[in-house]
Amino acid sequence: MFTTDVETMDGVVRGRRAPRAVQWRSIPYAAAPVGELRFRAPQPVRPWTGVRDATRFGDAAVQRRNPMVGLRPTGEDCLTLNVTAPPDASTRPRPVMVFLHGGSYLFDTAARYPGDSLAARGDVVVVTVNYRLGALGYVDFSELSSADRPFESNLGLRDQLAALKWVRRNIAAFGGDPDNVTLFGESSGADAALTLMATPAADGLFHRAIAQSPAADWAAVEPAEARRFARRLLGHLGVTPAAAARALPEAAAKDLCRATERAVRDTVRANPGSYPIAPVIDGDLLPQAPLDALAKGGARALPLIIGTNRDENTLAQFDATVPTTAPALRAALERCGADPDRVAAAYPGYPKRAAAIRVSTDFVLWRPAQAVLEGHSRRAATYCYRFDFAPRALRLAGLGAIHGIELLPVFGGVDSAPVRLLTLAGGRQGFRAVQDEVQDHWLAFARTGRPLDSWPAYTPEQRNTRVIDHPSRIEVDPQRDRRLLWKGVRVPAAD
Repeated sequence: MFTTDVETMDGVVRGRRAPRAVQWRSIPYAAAPVGELRFRAPQPVRPWTGVRDATRFGDAAVQRRNPMVGLRPTGEDCLTLNVTAPPDASTRPRPVMVFLHGGSYLFDTAARYPGDSLAARGDVVVVTVNYRLGALGYVDFSELSSADRPFESNLGLRDQLAALKWVRRNIAAFGGDPDNVTLFGESSGADAALTLMATPAADGLFHRAIAQSPAADWAAVEPAEARRFARRLLGHLGVTPAAAARALPEAAAKDLCRATERAVRDTVRANPGSYPIAPVIDGDLLPQAPLDALAKGGARALPLIIGTNRDENTLAQFDATVPTTAPALRAALERCGADPDRVAAAYPGYPKRAAAIRVSTDFVLWRPAQAVLEGHSRRAATYCYRFDFAPRALRLAGLGAIHGIELLPVFGGVDSAPVRLLTLAGGRQGFRAVQDEVQDHWLAFARTGRPLDSWPAYTPEQRNTRVIDHPSRIEVDPQRDRRLLWKGVRVPAAD
């Protein structure tokens, strides 16, 4: 194994040379949030002497076991990031792309997203970030603090800020340009990117953003909503609020995971259409809901790519937290002030399963993305996409362009085992063409703030949408009637 050493502000890290890129894995960007630092804001790394091995992945954040994460170890010492760079030196600093993984703020790991393909194709430096999840990162226990044991809020968001500050301080040592950083993410990672656009403390830490399939209504929760959820979680732990300051620091991670899942289930059941695990609008770090900030001009005017997949929620029918059946949708729509009968009339075949899932996709993901587009495009260059491509196997299975499918071409997965399996029934050539197109657009945007010229900007007057397929095309204001139908619909705070 060929290795290479880089000196960061905290010490020397040793990476490994892969066939197409150099990789440094699990570099700490903050101190391990354990012991007295559990439920506290991230603290600086203690510098080390000698050379730190960065050739292997460390722990993913604490989470429930999930097939996507597999058997990778998890633990609370998870505040690390991975850097991938081209193997050859450059005469000028390279653009930087920082990725935040999804997983509903409950699961996943940066280790699943290799930066080799993007780095090699686009001559960029790719950073993927782990951050605290679930109760350890996205539940606000701050009102339950004691003088001896304070708890802080917005820990996952603070972790992401700490990672971006690490990039600002250190990425030049890896050949990256700290003044040319693109933040991108998928699902809750896309929510995080939008949230950071509305976070004043992130000013200057990144310069453009890509939001892939954000559920922007779920990007943040109100303070009272966060307090209610924290107490509900305590109930599942068997802990009283009076005992929280003593019990939470000692609670087993697996018990916190179990209690969080039960509290999420109870909250969603009582509040259809809501989702309680997210940053809290504390008036300080996060002044207002990201969707409001982006729609009404309170977020930074950065170039933005935002889009969703055509068949996002075909897999969500197996996820009880997402409304996909006609009864669940009616309850969610009524709670949001929408007319369920008017919505049903706009979707032929409703309430049959396929039409209900289409309503769910639009309600949870496409609708709030349209609100972001409407507002942000008035202030900054904004580009809209809809990802329609699906290998033949997914179409035959009735799944189509599912949630997360675009991650495979973004990260160059055409030769991976999942894509080989998905294209056994055909579609490999189309997948490769889509991968080339998606990567070229993302990389052009990372270099210049604009995708390729074949993708015109979205404006309120000319609602250009890049429909990514084989072949791709531009559509102007697709599904206009449905866009108008959903306009103004918002998910209220959970009780």
